[in-house]
Amino acid sequence: MQSPTIVFTKKDTAELIPLDIRPVGEYDVLVEVAYTTISNGTERANVGGDPNVSVYDNNTEAHFPRICGYSAAGIVKEVGSGVTTVKPGDRVVGAWGKHTKYSVLPEKNVHLIESEKTSLQAASMALIGTFPMSALRKCRLEFGESGMVMGLGILGQIAIQLLRAAGAVPVIAVDPVAEKREIALKLGADYAFDPTEEGFAQKVKEVTHGGVNVCVEVTGVARALDNALDCMARMGRVALLGCTRHSDFMIDYYHKVHGPGIVLIGAHTMARPKVESSAGLWTDHDDIMALLRLHGAGRLNLEDLICEVHSPAECGEVFHRLVYEKNFPVVQFDWSRI
Repeated sequence: MQSPTIVFTKKDTAELIPLDIRPVGEYDVLVEVAYTTISNGTERANVGGDPNVSVYDNNTEAHFPRICGYSAAGIVKEVGSGVTTVKPGDRVVGAWGKHTKYSVLPEKNVHLIESEKTSLQAASMALIGTFPMSALRKCRLEFGESGMVMGLGILGQIAIQLLRAAGAVPVIAVDPVAEKREIALKLGADYAFDPTEEGFAQKVKEVTHGGVNVCVEVTGVARALDNALDCMARMGRVALLGCTRHSDFMIDYYHKVHGPGIVLIGAHTMARPKVESSAGLWTDHDDIMALLRLHGAGRLNLEDLICEVHSPAECGEVFHRLVYEKNFPVVQFDWSRI
């Protein structure tokens, strides 16, 4: 069986190509994908030819072809004889698949959508949404502590909502793009600041009565981390959610981290347990189910984050924009359009 799949065939080039998919094994699930969501940072690095795209390898040379797209939702078409958690016809999140029409996934990567209130469009953002969720769990946020998010792409906007749901006061959104700050305020941020404005750190310290307790740094830019450190309270915690793949910017760790007792937390989604959740450290599955339940209960708005929906046949233009468009929006592919 073949499935139309988006492939990065060379640098700055995406094509829709039919690829063979493996047979459904005993513990596999075949999902007919409805929507996939682009994860801007990861996929920009991959299609743009960055060699350093894996936490497991420190590559110095980019290799193609590459296939991306790990947050999807669709309908179960077939299950292996050993599968017990889903059945044909179920609406599911497909985690760690690809931008493809049909996906054969191990059962552990297929998660039932329990609430009818959660659309497949919203559910296709569930895996991406667990990245800031895991980061905040590691920070051990307590009720009444202040929270700040540096960078308001899809991860940052979800982090704003999760901070509010977790009891952070105030919730501060930070991004140089005014439109993103406006969205964050609509989604529950108490304040939104431009980090390039003069007196940025002082403004943050004023509204937090001395400094931020918990920060989620989503940009992956060293200068943004430096700005965040200027805003922190003593003994504050900073989750490094953005992927800082390259940096020639020096941070004064002695005065900004060591002295005030700041904790820097590695928050890559791969740095989590694979089998069993515990306090502050949840598995993919448990975080996905928690996020879906928050959405189904009306406590998390995912739909308003979606800016554009495209046919996979438009992937060439879409990924070209991702590489060169600085303020690239939240984009999904609708696989019913092919």
